[in-house]
Amino acid sequence: MRRDYFELTVEGVGDDADDRATPLVRIDFHGPEGLLRERLSDTDGELLEASEVDVAFRLREPLADAADPEGVVGVTNRYTGDFVLELNETATDVLPFIHAARDSAGDEDARYRVEIDVEGERLVAYDKDTFLVYDHEGNLLRSESLIPSGVEL
Repeated sequence: MRRDYFELTVEGVGDDADDRATPLVRIDFHGPEGLLRERLSDTDGELLEASEVDVAFRLREPLADAADPEGVVGVTNRYTGDFVLELNETATDVLPFIHAARDSAGDEDARYRVEIDVEGERLVAYDKDTFLVYDHEGNLLRSESLIPSGVEL
């Protein structure tokens, strides 16, 4: 599936942030619906639940070496490891989103919401509490990631 089929927007970050609002990432798909629906479904054809998908960001270049390092946001099937979707984004788009989720949480574990639409029509919505960030060599960047308390990786 082509990365340019996807458009990502966020709410609850920067000037748009509300201290109590859960940050939202909306991914709109502009391609063949059947392809995305198939990747977001289990072997029985049911759409995957929030607990069955993982969201991550992996850098394509060192974080410290570029003004706006590029990377890839990926949504994967937790059980098979298969990519559901990938789209190109920059660290300056993704990392402030993770920080906003942390800031909005107060004393609780941070949460955010992912909505995946097809041509503006909601396909799935997931409430998540983990967003892993990896460097260009595949190493987990714990300080940049959103990891709930009590979770060991």
